[in-house]
Amino acid sequence: MRTTIKRTGAVLGAAVATLLAAAEPASAHEKWFVPDPDGYPGDWSFVLRPVTFALIVTVVLVTAAWRYAAVRFLPTPELPRLGFVGRLVPYVPRLLAIHLGVSLLAAAVSGHFLTHDLEVEHLAGGSAILLLEGALGVWFITGIRLRPAALLLAFAGPLALLVTGPVGLLSAMDLLGVAVFLAFVPPSDATFGRVEPDAVTLRRALLALRLGAGGALITLAFAEKLANPALARETVAMFPQLDVFALAGIHLPVDHFVAIAGVTELLFGLLVISGALPQVAVLVAGIPFNATLLLFGGTELLGHLPVYGVFLTLLAYGSNRRTAELVRWLPPVRGAVRRVLRRPALAG
Repeated sequence: MRTTIKRTGAVLGAAVATLLAAAEPASAHEKWFVPDPDGYPGDWSFVLRPVTFALIVTVVLVTAAWRYAAVRFLPTPELPRLGFVGRLVPYVPRLLAIHLGVSLLAAAVSGHFLTHDLEVEHLAGGSAILLLEGALGVWFITGIRLRPAALLLAFAGPLALLVTGPVGLLSAMDLLGVAVFLAFVPPSDATFGRVEPDAVTLRRALLALRLGAGGALITLAFAEKLANPALARETVAMFPQLDVFALAGIHLPVDHFVAIAGVTELLFGLLVISGALPQVAVLVAGIPFNATLLLFGGTELLGHLPVYGVFLTLLAYGSNRRTAELVRWLPPVRGAVRRVLRRPALAG
């Protein structure tokens, strides 16, 4: 049995690591660094190209195999030696709130609301929006009675982001996912915000967090790469250091590199949503997310704070024996379908 587990883990690890090894540009937001990012029209035909489409299908299959192996064969937690990280569990909501608060403050100072796509300084009432965002940032940092702040951000954020359209809204899902998590599991008034929620509440909060972070990554994979290759090409032209293949002496066509970067970010999003093997997923995904800091510095660090907070959350809960199973929880599809089908009969 142990041999089977080791082989399964090795195969999955090798498959994912192969994609992640070339993924350093996947974590960089092109719209943060390319002048006039809205000047690059989308091109969904790029998704249907044979190479791109084959890579997307491969990533979906890898994610399915990843979750199947985690549920059927691998232990939980999968890396028991990281159990010491699980000791942070009671304090994770407090730490996550600090990540969110600093991110909101940084966005307010730069004149953006939640996402780089929404500049509000030139709008009527823009200063008031930025003031509200900054005030929420301070509130989250304090950690005091955060449920009202989390609910306000969770409801007000989507309404404001509708100004930018669905892409702007979906690309900020990571922040909104954090807000929903904190609405479910806010820090307490105890020392360092210590809180230990019941299993049902925690698994729902973790699901909202995963859907938010994973949804944002999937959105960016398409909006900035797979469905907008022109923007990705410009980014590579401006920052050739992102092409890790070229640095290793392997010269790929730029479109192939864009496709690989896009599907890698897509893989990140799918793995986060799946919740399977959270320790391995976070540790491997952390490599490209941290590597780009050397190139993009403070802008990248502040912009990715919510993602770092999500990674810390998944790693901590995934390293604790009492909560690891809850990280990968998904609502039973069959039960949901049955409830929907029964409603007309019950009504009759």
